[in-house]
Amino acid sequence: METIHAADRVLVTWDAEPIENGAVVVAADRIAAIGTYDELRARFPRARLRTWPGALGPARVHEGPLPAAPSPRERVHAVLKRGAAAVLERYADSPELRAAADRNDVAVLPDPPPKPTIVRSGRADLAVFDGAGECIATVCAGRLVHRRR
Repeated sequence: METIHAADRVLVTWDAEPIENGAVVVAADRIAAIGTYDELRARFPRARLRTWPGALGPARVHEGPLPAAPSPRERVHAVLKRGAAAVLERYADSPELRAAADRNDVAVLPDPPPKPTIVRSGRADLAVFDGAGECIATVCAGRLVHRRR
């Protein structure tokens, strides 16, 4: 089943021109479409809808050590709360951290990508930020893994 993630603004990269009243369609763990909400709602009328205030764009790559926390699971969750869906392998340096990342579909990358980008058929890693720059939600491989209440 597809999910439409609609937001006030959608950015395919964080420095791109925004799509006002934009949306991204996620099918399983992939991006199926990007465009305006009205266009995508018409193309995917049966899709589940999640609406977000603020800006939706590609999830971040956490490029430093994972935040300190009592357990590997909580360290990975701290990264998700910051809008990241990937970490660098040099910082996921224990079997426990790797397992926690795997359980949450957090990508473990050898190097940071040049620029996280939302692309059709690419992995559905998304983040939503409010006007103050706080992460509202993180979607990791198509799954909503963090939502601020």
